[in-house]
Amino acid sequence: MFELQIFPDARSAELACARMVIDQVRSKPDSVLGLATGKTMINVYDILWKWENDLEINFSRVTTFNLDEYLGVNAQCRDSFHAFMRRNFFSLLNQPPSAIHILDGAAADPEEECRRFEFLIRQSGGIDLQLLGLGRNGHIGFNEPGSGFDSRTRVVDLSENTRLYYLKNLIELREVPKQALTMGIATIMEARNIVLLVTGAAKAEALYRVVKGPVDEKVPGSVLFLHPAAKILADREAAAEILASEPKVIRLERKEG
Repeated sequence: MFELQIFPDARSAELACARMVIDQVRSKPDSVLGLATGKTMINVYDILWKWENDLEINFSRVTTFNLDEYLGVNAQCRDSFHAFMRRNFFSLLNQPPSAIHILDGAAADPEEECRRFEFLIRQSGGIDLQLLGLGRNGHIGFNEPGSGFDSRTRVVDLSENTRLYYLKNLIELREVPKQALTMGIATIMEARNIVLLVTGAAKAEALYRVVKGPVDEKVPGSVLFLHPAAKILADREAAAEILASEPKVIRLERKEG
């Protein structure tokens, strides 16, 4: 069962998430990290970059695997998740390029690319710590509602709501691609530790369904209930519906700073 931690504000939750990454790398310098994209993660990566310098954390032996990428989009496109990671994280670290793994959205054979990605994860020894964000419909990675809990890395169709949500982030493309490559739910669940970071009032309903609803493929994030070492870090806005339902049961974490 997952552990839920609720923080007074988004910054405190982001700091706690970054601290878990630092603790993982300190305890195992050759850690394998699973990384996510999206607005929720930008501040976490900024914190990690600053702490790498201030706390002398060394990422040079760390291997990383990213959750997903748009299908048909090459790594040089400014809207690709390759570009997102370069802008917000990889260009700031001393991690060698050979240790960075992101699905190739422009691969000639997408199915083979997904198989190759699964092989590389296994070859690395598996993911030690997987970071996740939560979609407004409860998706993790690009595993939309209805995704099988036994799913592996694969090509998926993106829902219209997901495409509309990401539309505002586009820099170069005119529309969000209709398909993507994503780690499957079973792939994600094989990580030894998982941290789901959820901030903002817009995610409150989705988080409530993850935490208080049944474990159901209609809410992909609910699968974390089945993981032995999953943590959910939420700010008070994202946890508003949970706090309203159990105000005397939920413990509020201290402010991080």
